[in-house]
Amino acid sequence: MDTTYDAVVVGGGHNGLTAAAYLARAGRTVLLLERADHLGGATRSARAFPGVDANVSRYSYLVSLMPRQVRDELGLRVELRRRRISSYTPSGDGGLLVDTADEAATAASFADVGAEGDLAAWRAFGARTGALAARLWPTMTEPLLSRSEARRLLGADDWRDLVERPVGEVVDATFASDLVRGVVLTDALIGTFARPHDGDGRANRCFLYHVIGDGTGDWDVPVGGMGAVAGALEAAARAGGAELVTSADVTAIDPGSSTTPAEVAWTDADGTGHRVGARHVLAACAPAVLDRLLGRPAGPGPEGAQLKLNMLLTRLPRLRSGIDPSVAFAGTFHVHESATELETAYQQAAESRIPDVPPVETYCHSLTDGSILGADLRSSGHHTLTAFGLHMPARLFAADPDGARERALAATLRSIDSVLAEPLEDCLARDATGAPCLEVRSPVDLEADVGLPGGHIFHRDLAWPWAERDDEVGTWGVETEDARVLIAGAGARRGGGVSGIPGRAAAMAVLSEG
Repeated sequence: MDTTYDAVVVGGGHNGLTAAAYLARAGRTVLLLERADHLGGATRSARAFPGVDANVSRYSYLVSLMPRQVRDELGLRVELRRRRISSYTPSGDGGLLVDTADEAATAASFADVGAEGDLAAWRAFGARTGALAARLWPTMTEPLLSRSEARRLLGADDWRDLVERPVGEVVDATFASDLVRGVVLTDALIGTFARPHDGDGRANRCFLYHVIGDGTGDWDVPVGGMGAVAGALEAAARAGGAELVTSADVTAIDPGSSTTPAEVAWTDADGTGHRVGARHVLAACAPAVLDRLLGRPAGPGPEGAQLKLNMLLTRLPRLRSGIDPSVAFAGTFHVHESATELETAYQQAAESRIPDVPPVETYCHSLTDGSILGADLRSSGHHTLTAFGLHMPARLFAADPDGARERALAATLRSIDSVLAEPLEDCLARDATGAPCLEVRSPVDLEADVGLPGGHIFHRDLAWPWAERDDEVGTWGVETEDARVLIAGAGARRGGGVSGIPGRAAAMAVLSEG
């Protein structure tokens, strides 16, 4: 072996960098190995369009689940900006606007779409999930609660409605408007191919994670783009003395034993092989990748379910409703996401068909943070636009990735155009080659680009953020059957999203051993 480290971290995404930073700052020797030629994983920014001075968050794009505790403990210099507009949902010639700073405008908007009867229920439901977030969020950086402790913390009503009962049934019983139901249900579907009325809990778990972030459920814009988050974590890891190596392809892991260190085999950019020892291996990669590296058969592969579009526009498009585009796109812009439309799209995708009218969420980073654009682009009114298509499972792209991507893109653009007063393509900027500034990534692309199995942005289906077995109580939710191997990525029990929680938890598990 070349040498033995206290910890070898496999994967240089934000969770791997978080784990490396915590351990290095605690005086441990740390080697981080990243397959790509850059750090950050899915949490990075890039100039996606040749010759264009726009720094786009290519994969992940908002921050909710990163605890202030992590930012404070690591001294991260990251600014997160809250968006005043929560969402806008076009409907016919009007739309539903949720303005967090103007209750009267929100109330008028509910009336405009015929949902005035749901306004009180909307406010009460928001207060309910907000109170839940305040109770549950602090536990995300502590050892796992038991299921009974979690039930007491949530209370009987929230446990029944948000854990045991399908979230779709709860939403149906709470709201009368099909449009309002859909707006609420999108939080149960981002990155998760599920039917909210099914009893498997997948939609409930996704919903729970989306409403508890930072104790408020708000999703914030990282100033400088998502790469600013990864950059701050990299700086913290380097300052602590961690050794960070890119273009390092890990080929195998020997988990070791209680008396012998683990071993990690990897090749560098020149193809030279290396083998290092590790008192602990922190797998900041997907569990399916870890199984392969351990030489073990993986179970059924996870399936991502989204189409990601990154765009640069010369101007924001006009809407049929006549609302100011700078208001409509400032928060989450819901397109064809009524409850009925979500169900129809799910059924079509479950039959391996690209939905006729894909549900889409869009938002404009540059309305909140113009720093990601060069001065000339800002002054000329350019804007970025991110679109996230729901119910686009990996199965749709497996047989014909390129052809299916083009068909899915065409359907998604038609869906968006149906609520606009002008085609979105007419607003696209052009790069240095004359091509439109439009990047499309399917689940198949996400697997190839950043190692997400099946394109699943959470590495696998989300788990409840408390212990499900007696032997998990009091652990960190990162342990595996091998004492020296820990899961430090989104596939941990409290994984998913841009949080750093799994990376910190894996580091705490190591440090708790003394």
